[in-house]
Amino acid sequence: MNILFLSAGRRVELLQWFKRARNELGIKGNIVAVDISKFAPAIYYADIYVMVPRVDANEFISEIIKVCNEYDIDLVIPTIDTELPILVENKEQLESLTNAKIMISNKKVIDIGKDKFVTYNFLKKNCFGVPNVIDENSLEKGEYKFPLFIKPLDGSSSINAFKVNNEKELSFFREYVPNPIIQEFAEGDEYTIDVFCDFEGNPITIVPRKRVATRGGEVSKAVVIREREIIDEVKRMVNVLKPIGPITVQCIKGMSGIKFIEINPRFGGGAPISMKAGANSAKNIYKLLMGEKLSYYEDYEDGLVALRYDQAVFLDMNGNVIK
Repeated sequence: MNILFLSAGRRVELLQWFKRARNELGIKGNIVAVDISKFAPAIYYADIYVMVPRVDANEFISEIIKVCNEYDIDLVIPTIDTELPILVENKEQLESLTNAKIMISNKKVIDIGKDKFVTYNFLKKNCFGVPNVIDENSLEKGEYKFPLFIKPLDGSSSINAFKVNNEKELSFFREYVPNPIIQEFAEGDEYTIDVFCDFEGNPITIVPRKRVATRGGEVSKAVVIREREIIDEVKRMVNVLKPIGPITVQCIKGMSGIKFIEINPRFGGGAPISMKAGANSAKNIYKLLMGEKLSYYEDYEDGLVALRYDQAVFLDMNGNVIK
């Protein structure tokens, strides 16, 4: 049973969890990783790695098909936002020309995650809490109050996302942030919720973790908290969306309730935290591939604290890993 990770990048922990799950279940097969760079640390934790073109290159899909057939891939797992629209458009071709299944939600879910205004409309339409959008009309009339929050419509990893405290900052960031969406600033504790669903869109695990500190848009310190109100709202969201595989949801919980701010239909960078807590989506993926029927569970460690740090991969002048 061979699994392919796209854009492996820095996802060392994620690959380690899959190798551990494979070994614990006694499954034979390889973890294969692809990336555009030989300086991506995670490829050296795969059993096999292959260099491929950028995701926006014309030959990207044909190269992924070639890798899938050469290494008899059973499942392809995307890891970054920019892969999702391209994969969902080419899913039928990929699956018809290989033996691989693509772990990706349908186009509707991908579109909701890709465009923050579409995310906002989905949340509003389905009666989920969300910070209100400040549109051009409201901006012209001055119908808003600080603080505000601005981010790109198609952004990710908190890149070009800023709290706006006054008119001077608003004027600057409206010019600085590409294709921006402006919303009310939601006060409270920020949560990332790691969700895993089966191939029919049924939730298997929903794990909220409070973000204590972040670095470069990815969590560096977090606490797993079995927050019932958040879990119930995310379960309702999943029942509407019917996503496939991993999905990462972000929200703010404060005095005004739960305000959802992001829906990303892929593994989040902090997903290994939930796996360590007991919501082992790596192991669940192998079980699903073996045809096992999984049920929803919340048997994970409440209060688990995660303090993440960097490690280095060392290569000699020939590109071999130095142990």
